[in-house]
Amino acid sequence: MRATERAGLMPWMPCHMAGGIGLWFLLPAQPGRLAYALAGLVLLAGLALWRIGGGTRRADALRLMGFAAIFTALGFGLCGLRAWRVDAPVLGFRYYGAIEGRVIEIDRSARDRIRLTLDQPRLERVAPARMPRRVRISLPDGVTEAPAPGTRVMLTGHLGPPPGPAEPGGFDFRRVAWFESLGAIGHTRAPVMVAVPPAPGGALRLHRLRMDLSEAMQARIGGQAGAVAAALMTGDRSGISEATNQMMRDSNLFHIISISGLHMGMLAGFVYAAARLLAVGFQGFSGRGHDIAAHKLAAVIAILAAAGYLWLSGGGVATERAFLMVAVMLGAILADRRALSLRTVALAAMAILALAPEALLTPGFQMSFAATVALIVIYPPWQKLAAHLPWLLRPLVLLILTSVVAGLATSPIAAAHFSRMAHYGLLANLLVVPVTGVLIMPMGPLAALLAPFGLAGPALWLMGLGTRWMLAVGAWVAGLDGAVSHVVLPRPSVLPLMGAGALLVLLCWQGPVWRNRRVIAGLAMMATAAGLWAGATRPAVLISGQGDALGVMTPVGRALSKDRGGAFTVGEWLEKDGDGADQAGAAARPGWSGPVKQRVFRLKATEILHLTGKGAAEAALTACRDGRIIVSDQQIEGEFTACRLYDLGRLRQTGAIALSGQMKAPVTSAEITGKRPWAP
Repeated sequence: MRATERAGLMPWMPCHMAGGIGLWFLLPAQPGRLAYALAGLVLLAGLALWRIGGGTRRADALRLMGFAAIFTALGFGLCGLRAWRVDAPVLGFRYYGAIEGRVIEIDRSARDRIRLTLDQPRLERVAPARMPRRVRISLPDGVTEAPAPGTRVMLTGHLGPPPGPAEPGGFDFRRVAWFESLGAIGHTRAPVMVAVPPAPGGALRLHRLRMDLSEAMQARIGGQAGAVAAALMTGDRSGISEATNQMMRDSNLFHIISISGLHMGMLAGFVYAAARLLAVGFQGFSGRGHDIAAHKLAAVIAILAAAGYLWLSGGGVATERAFLMVAVMLGAILADRRALSLRTVALAAMAILALAPEALLTPGFQMSFAATVALIVIYPPWQKLAAHLPWLLRPLVLLILTSVVAGLATSPIAAAHFSRMAHYGLLANLLVVPVTGVLIMPMGPLAALLAPFGLAGPALWLMGLGTRWMLAVGAWVAGLDGAVSHVVLPRPSVLPLMGAGALLVLLCWQGPVWRNRRVIAGLAMMATAAGLWAGATRPAVLISGQGDALGVMTPVGRALSKDRGGAFTVGEWLEKDGDGADQAGAAARPGWSGPVKQRVFRLKATEILHLTGKGAAEAALTACRDGRIIVSDQQIEGEFTACRLYDLGRLRQTGAIALSGQMKAPVTSAEITGKRPWAP
């Protein structure tokens, strides 16, 4: 029997929940009481339809409609519940002054600066009702040490609301920050002073213990190998340099240093196998304990080990998702069910979506479940194939098969989110994943068990050997010619269309394809998504939300008005264009002329001016004529009717702007985002 037939309707539950969650995020404004009342009515109607007796095709169709309505309404309502739980003020202005708060998290920014996340913040002249629940501060270059978690610190710095999308419809960090109750981000150039040292106990004492373990591992193993090992065990990635992160992305190994289902599965699998072997050996040697099922005892021990790893790794969203999946699968063993099936995956997905519905929009959620479902679906055919293979070849063939299948399932998702494709990722994973499973993941827990006896050295040495191999393979693969290519950002409808089509094909594949209308519809949806992606076009003109960056599409790629300023935004533009150039290279492209503070570009019949720095207001007054488009990073007062002016004041209201080749109605980030609490 196929995996989808055994699973029944359960795999459709998270699918319909995802539909309700997607509808919640698609609405142009934050839903109110009326929307939730309607969702409640849909839920009741779905329950009524579900109670209709079966027996006829029409009755079965109505029951399925009711089933879909129940879980769609449930997903919508869970989004509202989650939004109510995380709702917290977002700083609505630029702040400079004294900042005080308690350190709860330490990580590293894209610029390789240590960052502190503070809760219980206090800001000068900010009322308690407007105070963010959490703030994040980047420390100056060169700072290598941070206060311990639980320390209450004081500093002077700049804060502002989380930045909006680099372009309309782009990735919105504000949404991510809002669901984390992160109301402000900023930086400081001043030293951080300790106001109150961490209490010996307290809720963060375990977090301090994690950081101490991370420091010990980094010191014992050394270098980036130690930083990677610490990240895999404790979730502390503050020691990993941005160069290492980029190398791992280019070799498609970045998923390994992000604690996920791979690590949790390897750890739980190792503990389960070891505990079961020990239990069986004890039963055989002593003749006792035969009334206890060894596989169930091993499952309990593996769940406890996975829970310990969840705590040790810091319990991020991805790690919590991985733990839920592993716990559900091991729980299936306790309930005498198949450990790896579409039912268990569906149950794990429902638990994750219930706890954090926003996870649906993250690449980690999408890629992990896409890979897991694909591997479960190909498992029955693999069992038939494995019976005809020599037993020595089976592990190698299985490793290659799983890497290929998981890569095919996740590559379109990764390309849609990151506009990058690592072409030698399969090779890198074939060389690294076995070492991760044999040396890295087992040796970490073993070192933790031996550490109280002073015997952790050999285990850490082996773990460091594995992480050094990982880094060496990553550097070699990333350095190969053509290791990375860039793809154009697809339209927003492409990924949902592709995912829905793939689900229809996987869950409805029965009998001949040409007779199965659902499978045909799913294939048509996937083909349509591929066609839309192939025909995707990029905006002719992009204007940053701060007015400090402006890019015009030319036959040789996007030409930037400046070789500096708005580096993150410009990087996002070029990446989504499928352009591998850096900012300096894109600024050197032909088209722009004039002084550095008064750049000019003629696009067909329209002249575009980029005025920056002091003197921009005076220059705008004289340049406003003939339907010109004027962009400035300064706030300019006055009436401008003969030209279109996008100054800092206007851009703060609209966010980033995109213009088509006709230079007519602009598309703004504010229009795309709608009236949401994360976009004040």
